[in-house]
Amino acid sequence: MSTLVHYRVHGAVARLTLDSPHNRNALSTALVEQLHQGLADAADEPGVRVVVLDHTGGTFCAGADLSEAAGQDPGDIAVDRAREMTRTLRAILELPVPVIGAIDGHVRAGGMGLVGACDLVVAGPQSTFALTEARIGVAPSIISLTLLPKMAPRAAGRYFVTGEKFGAAEAADIGLITMAADDVAGAVDTLASEIAKGSPQGLATSKALTTASILRGFDALAEDLTRQSAQLFVSDEAREGMMAFLQKRPPNWVG
Repeated sequence: MSTLVHYRVHGAVARLTLDSPHNRNALSTALVEQLHQGLADAADEPGVRVVVLDHTGGTFCAGADLSEAAGQDPGDIAVDRAREMTRTLRAILELPVPVIGAIDGHVRAGGMGLVGACDLVVAGPQSTFALTEARIGVAPSIISLTLLPKMAPRAAGRYFVTGEKFGAAEAADIGLITMAADDVAGAVDTLASEIAKGSPQGLATSKALTTASILRGFDALAEDLTRQSAQLFVSDEAREGMMAFLQKRPPNWVG
């Protein structure tokens, strides 16, 4: 199996790098498994105080890898993908060390959920963000669990329905990310060095205070949102929306 998530440790920092540029770092089964393993390894590393999640290529993460859906029942795929996304976001939220997202590229779909799950996020000038699900007949169901607690309500009300692209400065203004920076690596190093001054117990407990309410939302809503996601994915509107996207034409909505 090829390495799609590189794991390395330098001092107090464990770095996980998404490295599947051929499919825009899509969340394939293999990439997700390697990401989970990297998070587990970081939690078990005695000296690690912070995890940095970064990427190669011009896209941080484009969401689910739909190429793996060939020949499978669409309803089963939708449920499996929603549950896989829930599990991945929870793994980041429940990790006992803080996670910094280091982004200088495009973020879409499930990649937006990863951004919401990270404790801190630094984004560079090449970064763009968008929630385009409504344009293809679906909705950001599962990823709303990490996005809605972070984004300003008015901004969520706008970008969930317009599908507009926005950059790092706007993402910082609406609370989606921690800061926009021309030098992402330098800003991340500064944050990581500050976090590294904390004790394991102090960091784990402090982080848990900030994620507890988000995880309660998972417990209350994840199963209903999984069903919602599956129903939308197999609908006539979603089939038309995805076909229109692939054929690069306007969708013909009939609902």
